[in-house]
Amino acid sequence: MRVRDEEKVQLVKQKALESLVQDGFEGFSMNKLAKACGISVATLYIYYKDKDDLIISIGQEEGDKMADAMIKNLDPKASFEEGMRIQWQNRYAYVMANPNSYLFFEQLRTSTYQVKFLESFMKKFKGVISEFMHNVVANGEIKPMPLEVFWSVAYAPLYSLIRFEREGQSIGGKPFQMTDQILWQTFDLVIKALKN
Repeated sequence: MRVRDEEKVQLVKQKALESLVQDGFEGFSMNKLAKACGISVATLYIYYKDKDDLIISIGQEEGDKMADAMIKNLDPKASFEEGMRIQWQNRYAYVMANPNSYLFFEQLRTSTYQVKFLESFMKKFKGVISEFMHNVVANGEIKPMPLEVFWSVAYAPLYSLIRFEREGQSIGGKPFQMTDQILWQTFDLVIKALKN
């Protein structure tokens, strides 16, 4: 039995992520991946059972990294505004530093892999965020609301700005470049909306 070469494993993950983002799940194949890595297809099957195993494995590993990044320095006992500011900073920094991972997550979110991905991702993320949210509601900083309502108001504006930044344009093709002023002006409006 051949031993796993960790350098090859990292190369496979990097090339798989690039290919998945560029070609989507439909255009992705183990043969293309092996060729991009300069290895045999048989070598891929030493590391992964099949295409699904590879995609789920990368999704879980990247999801763990993203979850860690999102809750970095977040004290569950922080005030609502302070905790949300940390999350916005963390989310924005993560997406800007890991554009392929972010685009991959967007693909996972609308695929049959979503359940497997979220299962792993939520384990790490949910505990800290749940405690934070419980505390800010208990302290009367915000009112209880369905998760979907909270997320739509709390984070959707950030991800819209990120999409505009990535595409270099906003609605109607108007050139767009993110600035700290735009980011934090949007944040202030979100906090104001959620506190009312």
